[in-house]
Amino acid sequence: MSAHSPRVRSGAEARRASRWVPALRGRAVVQRIGNGEERSLDVFDVSPSGLGARDRGSALQFAWMDGEAVSLAIDIGGEVQRRRGRVAWALPADDGVRLGIQFDGERNPTPIRLDLDGVRPDPRCALRVPAAQAMRRQVLPLCELDGCVVVACADLSDTASLQAIAHSFDKPLRPQVVDPEQLLRALRSVYGEQRVVVEGASDDPVALCNELLHAAWLRRASDVHVCPERDGIVVKLRVDGELETYRRVPRDLQPELLSRIKVLAGMDIAEKRAPQDGRFTHEFAPGRRVDVRVATLPTNHGERATLRLLAIDVESLTLDNLGFLPADLELARHQLARPHGLIVATGPTGCGKTTTLFAMLRTIVSTRSVNVIAVQEPVEYDFPGISQVEVDANRKVSFATALRSIMRHDPDVIMIGEIRDLETADIAIKAALTGHLVLATLHTNDAPSTITRLVDMGVEPYLLASTLRLVMAQRLVRRLCPACAAPARLSEDDASLLKRPGIGGMEVRVAAGCVCCAGSGYRGRTGLFELLPVDEAIAEGVRRGGGEAAVREAWRATGRADLLDDAITKLRNGTTTFPLVREAIAT
Repeated sequence: MSAHSPRVRSGAEARRASRWVPALRGRAVVQRIGNGEERSLDVFDVSPSGLGARDRGSALQFAWMDGEAVSLAIDIGGEVQRRRGRVAWALPADDGVRLGIQFDGERNPTPIRLDLDGVRPDPRCALRVPAAQAMRRQVLPLCELDGCVVVACADLSDTASLQAIAHSFDKPLRPQVVDPEQLLRALRSVYGEQRVVVEGASDDPVALCNELLHAAWLRRASDVHVCPERDGIVVKLRVDGELETYRRVPRDLQPELLSRIKVLAGMDIAEKRAPQDGRFTHEFAPGRRVDVRVATLPTNHGERATLRLLAIDVESLTLDNLGFLPADLELARHQLARPHGLIVATGPTGCGKTTTLFAMLRTIVSTRSVNVIAVQEPVEYDFPGISQVEVDANRKVSFATALRSIMRHDPDVIMIGEIRDLETADIAIKAALTGHLVLATLHTNDAPSTITRLVDMGVEPYLLASTLRLVMAQRLVRRLCPACAAPARLSEDDASLLKRPGIGGMEVRVAAGCVCCAGSGYRGRTGLFELLPVDEAIAEGVRRGGGEAAVREAWRATGRADLLDDAITKLRNGTTTFPLVREAIAT
């Protein structure tokens, strides 16, 4: 929807208009010239001549008058521009009032630009255009939004370039002007020296495999799933913990594609009836080499493959970026400064425990000179200053055997990928008792139950009380895109589901979807945490054999936030949404 004034168009103009319509999302503060009243609007469409917006706060009786003069402060991608205009139309809708505002004057002195540095291009759109054409034309398809393909370009009047790439899509184009230097950087990042495949135009398994890996890198996906079905192969990417379909591949390419993946991973290409594991290193861009772990599995429609991209982005892996509240961050740093003891991260599979421990290891390595050795299955991060050992059942290397050998290498800090049995737990406890700082993961639902779990394994309570310093339980939730998160109110029913009826009516945020997040409404993930510091009172209770209930009571007496408290704080500050919190924390 746009705020253009209607006029009669020629046939050529109509055809061009049907192929592209400017669109963008952001915020606008509108001031009514007559009485000075201000309203905050969600912008869902911007063009050179006007904008479309949504007034969520208006009651239907609030009158937006056609022709009413207004002044606007429009915030798109952090760049605020001011305009004057008039209300062209206003219509009631289920989510408030939708209105179009036409700018004064036929042309604006400067177009509203999208900050391209904050946008993640969707490979489902970007890779449909040949790299040579995109670089030559200086246009970059970004994503599909509201039934159109948003295209970044430096010049809105370059209709020839837009027409050239329009043939690659079956949907209208929405060109958005961007800074030429940002566009050039984005084009080089997306295409670079890669010879990506145009969808459906190649039967080369090598090029197809490269395309799938490149698409995963562009979307910052953690996994690529190659899933055979009756009528073809479905390729899915796991982005921020959620699966999204990337493309479909003809079934006759399945044997060649799987063989190419097996060759890269050093597997037996002749073995198709048994699961296999392997790994390889792929260079996505100069200096950006990423380890890829591969697993294949025979199914009723042929072999499937899962490719895990290990630690694509490690530069941002710090404690400050994980989502700790200030008090929890201070507590974590304090515990890491201690020379010995046991720190345990707990939670279900895939909740980010290993990521948290490696962020802690980076903090330790950056603050003092220590000998750090980590035992993992598999090795997921490659950091200087940390020696890493990979557990391998085929080579008879277990956590326990590796740890026994590690103790002869004079470590100061030891990281254990997972405490699975009493033998591993016993070595960890003894290492913590003998002057080592030990970081480990465990599978429990919350922090207090970790103590019960270790005692059930066979760890003596008095040893646990003497060594355990901190337990961190965590979950992962998707983070709202800051560019388009829309305000809302938490309903009384939702508050009751969280067993916190007092927060009903609290202002929260909901996902909307914009160019920056490729229409998903989310960008990245953040953690929900609860930290249980084992102080003297809790340690004494453990030493005396106090159960989980006693530990929980002593912990609550400290006033520290649990998982739900942390989640509600992140709901209140607009970091995530109620459905994600509800899914992550079963109350």
